[in-house]
Amino acid sequence: MRGSDKRSGSLFSYVDLEARVRSDHPLRRIRAFADAALEALSEEFSKLYVMRMGRPSIAPEMLLRAMLLQAFYSIRSERQLMERLEFDLLFRWFVGLGIDDAAWDHSTFSKNRDRLLEGEIAAKFLAAVLAQPKVKRLLSTDHFSVDGTLIEAWASMKSFKPKAKDGDDPPPPATGGRNADIDFKGQKRSNETHESTTDPEARLYRKGSGMQARLCFIGHTLMENRSGLIVDACLTGADGHAERIAALAMIEPRADRPRAITLGADKAYDAEDFVNELRSMNVRPHVAQNDNGRRSAIDRRTTRHAGYAMSQKIRKRIEEGFGWIKTVGGQRKTRFKGKDRVGWAFIFAAAAYNLVRLPRLLQGPA
Repeated sequence: MRGSDKRSGSLFSYVDLEARVRSDHPLRRIRAFADAALEALSEEFSKLYVMRMGRPSIAPEMLLRAMLLQAFYSIRSERQLMERLEFDLLFRWFVGLGIDDAAWDHSTFSKNRDRLLEGEIAAKFLAAVLAQPKVKRLLSTDHFSVDGTLIEAWASMKSFKPKAKDGDDPPPPATGGRNADIDFKGQKRSNETHESTTDPEARLYRKGSGMQARLCFIGHTLMENRSGLIVDACLTGADGHAERIAALAMIEPRADRPRAITLGADKAYDAEDFVNELRSMNVRPHVAQNDNGRRSAIDRRTTRHAGYAMSQKIRKRIEEGFGWIKTVGGQRKTRFKGKDRVGWAFIFAAAAYNLVRLPRLLQGPA
């Protein structure tokens, strides 16, 4: 028998969001880990909201769950996220909104981002995810890998202009509209003489000889080799020494132990001062040899061990995290300005990547 196509609006609703989400949905297990991490940060949230008067704010736990959904589903903006939250029951269930609760305004994220940034919530959330007992059993404390990736800044090359000097006359007004054609041919531009008017903290950088120079930052991650989870992340300005300096800063707290640990890295880290610094920390430098027209700082003392070849094989898995963060997590070209804001988004995307990986690493019922 043919069914009816008539639509009728109900005055009362008896929808149970918990029943609407199937029991084996991947977000169920992800939410369990996310809720445990957010609960561990409850005291940190209380410090950020110290005022006892005024209108109650949106719970920071809800904001962070919504931002996780934005990373999981590659949603481009908070405005689109709120539109999705208005009608998607799965999103409402994950965030913690009832069926009759109104979605908040997209500007709420902008108003609360500075508060979350000041409290370094992204880094603390990443640490809280890794500190859970089920997750801690997956982590290796002996073998790590490190690498960096370029994060394109929210600034165009047209904004890269000569730095203003005291006493200089203001530049003449531009012609041709707000996006006029500019001919850069014959001009010599560098970070010493030029800066972006859109994001002054972004730096002009190219990854290798013959490659395109872009305004960007460098995101760094430290991966443990057993499960491939990201255990630390940070973001720095783009320059030739940033990767090695960030690697030393991330591995130093983990090297404070009697037994030596290993650190795998690619050819960009094959520098004598970096290798000697690692050895002084009791860290074995499993760095790929760069002997192209030069002498490598890695010799037979390191390469003769079977663990060196294993580290060189496993360290390439760190690119999986970069691929997810930049494509699915939307960090290939950042939507924020300033190193602090871009770094917060990068670290939070690294935490989201770990949450996606955990259900597959921990097999079994939710």
